[in-house]
Amino acid sequence: MPYLIGLLGAIVTVLVLLKRLADAGIDLGGLNPFARRRRRAWQSKFEANPLFGLEDPMDAAAALAVGVAKASGDISLEQKRALLAAFQSTFDLELVAAEKLLAASAYLVGDGQIFSDHVEGVVAKSRERFTDNQIASTLAMIEEIAAVEGATERQRELIGRIGEILHNRSESTTWR
Repeated sequence: MPYLIGLLGAIVTVLVLLKRLADAGIDLGGLNPFARRRRRAWQSKFEANPLFGLEDPMDAAAALAVGVAKASGDISLEQKRALLAAFQSTFDLELVAAEKLLAASAYLVGDGQIFSDHVEGVVAKSRERFTDNQIASTLAMIEEIAAVEGATERQRELIGRIGEILHNRSESTTWR
């Protein structure tokens, strides 16, 4: 019996000390490897660049087109008009939807530096969903955008890299 009372007293003492440590800001729950792994996975997903999380081929194609346009500097008015026209004709969108897609893609691409350095990451999640027709129309669209003000060497290099990345798809459907 005295051993049982001593054991219960030790357990209560440890729990009180853990409570006092938690009140002081020291949490021993971080020592749990499963919680740490789950927290690290969530943190990496939360802090990731959304440009590398595009799963829809249409969003990825729009980001590719805007990225190629920004490869030569800021997007000019002529390039913006060409992008809107290309989005409307290629993706069969209304003007308002094309403007929203352009704004979202321009925001994701940013200044274009991360885009041009990591083109593979932009299409990594959506590459398997691209079909042959979608690849052909995407490449035609980005070549058309690059030709608006004369394609620079950097734009031609990006188009070549994009073609290499997307080239091996086998299905055949339309955008919608």
